[in-house]
Amino acid sequence: MANRNSVGFGLIPQGTIGSSPATGGQGKYYIDAAYDKSLFQGTAVQSKVGYIKVGQNAITDSTIGVLNGIFYNAATTQKPTFANHYAQPITPANSEDITAFVIDNPMQLYMGFIDGAVAQAGYGKTYGLTTGDPAGSTTSGQSSSKILTAGVSNTANSWRLLRTAEDPENNDIAAAGCSVIVAQNLNQFLTNSLSWQ
Repeated sequence: MANRNSVGFGLIPQGTIGSSPATGGQGKYYIDAAYDKSLFQGTAVQSKVGYIKVGQNAITDSTIGVLNGIFYNAATTQKPTFANHYAQPITPANSEDITAFVIDNPMQLYMGFIDGAVAQAGYGKTYGLTTGDPAGSTTSGQSSSKILTAGVSNTANSWRLLRTAEDPENNDIAAAGCSVIVAQNLNQFLTNSLSWQ
């Protein structure tokens, strides 16, 4: 049976490893004013030179977590502005940085859309997300990233495929669009110690 999913939706938080309580916590980071890449809700991000940047340029990128929204003071209205995505470029009032809210628990699980069939033996291996400049909806702010079956590796890629999400309409592992659960495999907190700072 084909899956009903037809487009990617980035990564959506779905509990934590070991079924420990999922608080939905997020950390406050910064995006440099006028950063030239859009970041959508559900986009994997990384910390580079103190700022949040795209964490999907390659399937082997380490990540700090997933973007969940932003806050800034709008340059034209001088009003506090919240959004669930960063539509580049944004230069806030007084050229200050943009606050980024990132789901940064390294034990967080996420649901994603996988772009092809995966045999049962492919579970437990590592995958990447859609590479390059992130894409998504400027209306809803949701990412359109997919988990990529190309370039699968035992250990080298960003996200480890754990299981299906048991979504009844999107649970066919023999077809593209299956909803699956992944965890960070190359988390900056856990795999690179302090070298990400």
